[in-house]
Amino acid sequence: MAAPLRIGLTGGIASGKSAVASAFAGLGVPIVDTDRIARAVVEPGQPALAAVEREFGAEVLGPDGRLDRRRLRALVFADAGRRQRLEAILHPQIRAAMTAAIEAATAPYVVVAVPLLVESGQRAAFDRVLVVDCPPEVQLARLIARDGATVAGARAILAAQAGRDARLAAADDVLENSGSLADLDAAVQRLHRRYLALAAGPRPERR
Repeated sequence: MAAPLRIGLTGGIASGKSAVASAFAGLGVPIVDTDRIARAVVEPGQPALAAVEREFGAEVLGPDGRLDRRRLRALVFADAGRRQRLEAILHPQIRAAMTAAIEAATAPYVVVAVPLLVESGQRAAFDRVLVVDCPPEVQLARLIARDGATVAGARAILAAQAGRDARLAAADDVLENSGSLADLDAAVQRLHRRYLALAAGPRPERR
């Protein structure tokens, strides 16, 4: 059986990526969630957690031996060198687990949710990139409502991500998500039919 078509799903924070992934899952499409993988590779007993402890010290572990994510973020947030060392530990582990999950899928296509797909330069890993998009003012309002952020705090979070133009430039498909859940479901249905047709035909070259 041919390998599944790889659809990279991304979008800005609060754009609705999780809702889109859930809609695809409801159609029986395998979803590979890289955020979930990123949490799994640093569970107690995993090699990546031991490597993080060696690099950053036991202070990044909580009393239960689990990674203290808040403390680790504080250590690397303002230090580009430390952030790069952390990425050098985690990214190969995450990519290996992602690839294994994709290869284990038996469906015609698989959706891989990668929040920072554009920022991390992973465009070439996918046959198509689906960007969930909405107007910045909608994104800002959702982020404030979801996380209880202040306007200034929400704007700072949005500014730290890749710009909307950069995401859209990387897209093969754009799902505009500023309407209702019914609108979202209808858009996912259309994409589902498109991806099934693409998976059945000659594979497009990756960029």
